[in-house]
Amino acid sequence: MEELTRRNGDVFFKDFELLNMKIPDYKARASTVMDQTATLVKTLAERGYAYWHTHDGAKNAYFDPLKFEGFGKLAKLDMRKWPKKKRRFHKDTYPGTPWNRGDFILWHGCKEGEVCWETEIGRGRPAWNIQDAAMVTEHLGYQIDVACGGIDNLVRHHDYTIAIAEGVSDKKIANYWLHGAHLLVDGKKMSKSQGNVHYPSDLMAKGFRNDHVRFFLIYRHYRKKLNFTFKKLAETTQRLNTFKGMVQNLRKAKSANSSEKAKRLADSLILSFNENMNNDLDVKAAFGELYETVTKLNGLIKEQRLRAEDANAAITNLRRVDSVIKVIF
Repeated sequence: MEELTRRNGDVFFKDFELLNMKIPDYKARASTVMDQTATLVKTLAERGYAYWHTHDGAKNAYFDPLKFEGFGKLAKLDMRKWPKKKRRFHKDTYPGTPWNRGDFILWHGCKEGEVCWETEIGRGRPAWNIQDAAMVTEHLGYQIDVACGGIDNLVRHHDYTIAIAEGVSDKKIANYWLHGAHLLVDGKKMSKSQGNVHYPSDLMAKGFRNDHVRFFLIYRHYRKKLNFTFKKLAETTQRLNTFKGMVQNLRKAKSANSSEKAKRLADSLILSFNENMNNDLDVKAAFGELYETVTKLNGLIKEQRLRAEDANAAITNLRRVDSVIKVIF
């Protein structure tokens, strides 16, 4: 198991490098925070949110959502429909149902032949439901600014994370929750069974650069589905290449004439970028305004109204922008 996870982890972080993504300060794994997981379970039981129950020969720990005020608040779950009779869900996931209306499992007691860990709460393994809470609270504490995940984690899983972390600390775990929509391939779900998985290295082998792939992936609002086709990748690649060509062209500016318009345009690069990014990370709108502004600056070169000083100011601002989007230089 360690060999499998190590190999997949290596591929995962190699793709970080290919896509020019910042490597996390903590490469957290559920298997390396077992003591924190045990502490969470123990504390939740002491506080009355969790309890122990033996099922199929294993001593498991479960969370009772009825004990946690505001359970389901992220997904706006209507708790009035919660069943009066106690129900326990013993598996990590139950496909096909948006909510498991009952007590969810936190800790699986060890059975013969299973991979387990020795902890202060006994021998066992963490349920999927508690793994995020354990990794976050171990490395970042009980209060963070932004929590992210796929849209499929909005219902059920992230409300479980909230209930677990806040049930221990009585503190709001995250100020913002960002949920990304799915990436499709030719309108279909990407999966190995359908043979339509494209790794970044596969696309680069076809002649696309890492900045082309990165730009395609960020050039749409994160809460909207993104459909990959090679035609669309080629289109966004052309748009990026054209933009980068215009940025390089700014170095040709050598007008002796001062232009107040050029100064305003250079200053607006940062202002417009910040405004759009502060609007729920609207990268596409942000890039659109950058493209329009750089186009206007190139027009001033043709009119011999762009000084090298103003062009350099624009390039400096674009470098600041590129510290975020990382596709320009």
